[in-house]
Amino acid sequence: MSEAPDPEVVELATKIFDLARRGRTEELVAYVDAGVPANLTNDRGDTLVMLAAYHGHAEAVRALLERGAEADRANDRGQTPLAGAVFKGEQEVIQALLDGGADPLAGTPSAVDTARMFGKAELLELFGAH
Repeated sequence: MSEAPDPEVVELATKIFDLARRGRTEELVAYVDAGVPANLTNDRGDTLVMLAAYHGHAEAVRALLERGAEADRANDRGQTPLAGAVFKGEQEVIQALLDGGADPLAGTPSAVDTARMFGKAELLELFGAH
């Protein structure tokens, strides 16, 4: 049987995920620069990039990608940050992810599938250009 996680570690991780959700870029990257993995994931497989992207924080997304976070890391349900940003209509985040190398065809549903589902022709054109 595995040991229960240290409550202090859980508390710190919870704080870091909250910083990503709230777009607190400076504080978030201070933790990453101090050694927190850029691809840290929560219990649902959501990365810091996923949380920042889904909540519309392009600056945080860019900062995490610059520090080695994966643009296409899917969560436990196969969703990518780019598909989440398309779903939420976060234009600046979409561009930040594409600039960071995100693949519009990655994930289930992919960003392309999500754009089709919601009739976002301008995004389909944008993805065609990448």
